[in-house]
Amino acid sequence: MTQIVVAALYHFAKLPHYKDIQAPLLAACEAAGTRGTLLLATEGINGTIAGTRSGIDEVLQFIRSIPELKDTEHKESHAEEMPFLRMKVRLKNEIVTMGVPGTDPSNIVGTYVDPENWNDLISRDDVVVIDTRNDYEVQIGTFKGAVNPKTETFREFPAWFKEFQRTHNKPKVAMFCTGGIRCEKSTAFAKDMGFEEVFHLKGGILKYLENVPEDNSLWEGDCFVFDQRVSVKHGLELGDYDQCFACRRPITEEEKQRPEYTKGVSCHQCYDEYTPEKKAAFMERQKQIELAKKRGKSHVGQDLKAEKEAARAAAEEARLKSIAGKEEARKD
Repeated sequence: MTQIVVAALYHFAKLPHYKDIQAPLLAACEAAGTRGTLLLATEGINGTIAGTRSGIDEVLQFIRSIPELKDTEHKESHAEEMPFLRMKVRLKNEIVTMGVPGTDPSNIVGTYVDPENWNDLISRDDVVVIDTRNDYEVQIGTFKGAVNPKTETFREFPAWFKEFQRTHNKPKVAMFCTGGIRCEKSTAFAKDMGFEEVFHLKGGILKYLENVPEDNSLWEGDCFVFDQRVSVKHGLELGDYDQCFACRRPITEEEKQRPEYTKGVSCHQCYDEYTPEKKAAFMERQKQIELAKKRGKSHVGQDLKAEKEAARAAAEEARLKSIAGKEEARKD
């Protein structure tokens, strides 16, 4: 069986005509048979796609044919099955959302550190190591001794860092993230805040896990990835986690045995976060996915449209039932 190639890429560049790129880039991806999501903004490109070896090469060649994106780098891994349902090219204000206007990694950025030199850096006493990812990512794996900001989104990182700046007493800051893109912005932000010695892991955790042998590694646990593989380990081998497809957080097989877990609807981490109407929509969505699988179809295209219509209908039905229930309660 042919393995699927998964390519993660990003590149910061001034791209004022990014809207004009959307349609031809999507056409190139569809012609190459790739799936995934690519984001375009005035600051560059970011995303992950999957497909055959030739398909990935075609898309990368197209992206690099755009003058501003000619130096776009990518990282590869493999999957036994296609990890994405469809191909999307989206327009955004930022290719990674931090929400601080003026933060420009194409002008100022931290010092890149190759994976082979990362252990020596983060083992130094004068270096504070910061995991810039979200809390649910950090929970399943991080570098030994790293600080966890406990943020739910990357937008929260600047406020956390400003507070952290007041209390930390080490002159050097080393930051890391999954593939490197969040660190491009977080290190640029740290430099803007006045830190002079700011470092980040070149290629991110994924490059580290690919290049550094497990016996020499300071990484502990799995690395969360934003596709249906959920997590990877050293050598970029498939990790031990599944995912709750309601809240998108990673979960173990043991956690799936808890009473709060319903496939596609909720888990112990999000059980109290959704309304009954939302859970009804999730349940209908899961039903449509299972029906599509029984028909031997990928849940894309017309199935996706049917899923959305069914989910909306289920949510509306649940809403009306809720209203009716409140009316009956008032009558009583």
